[in-house]
Amino acid sequence: QVQLVESGGGLVQAGGSRQLSCQSSVSLITFNTVGWYRQAPEKQRELVATTRGGNINYADSVKGRFTISRDTAKNTIYLQMNSLQVADTAVYYCYTHDPYPVPTDYWGQGTQVTVST
Repeated sequence: QVQLVESGGGLVQAGGSRQLSCQSSVSLITFNTVGWYRQAPEKQRELVATTRGGNINYADSVKGRFTISRDTAKNTIYLQMNSLQVADTAVYYCYTHDPYPVPTDYWGQGTQVTVST
């Protein structure tokens, strides 16, 4: 059973930084894709950053400010967020995809990030 547990959310001032962590209950090598999504109030969930193999994909809105990384030894995925903006306020979800034996997506419970002026 795969469980993803996010941490690191909270209240931060605009221009500040925050690091989110996502602890997986299974080895990250199980997944071919890991990443982060977010959902702001009354908006659809949107991609923030994903990594698959050596490829990393960022939403245009976070390019140059956010960095995704993974520590396979710790089974943890990180999202370093710098130069935070009020528009970054959302619930952030950790995401992984296991292609075998049946392609399956896994989601964490979400962690709230609130950016204040």
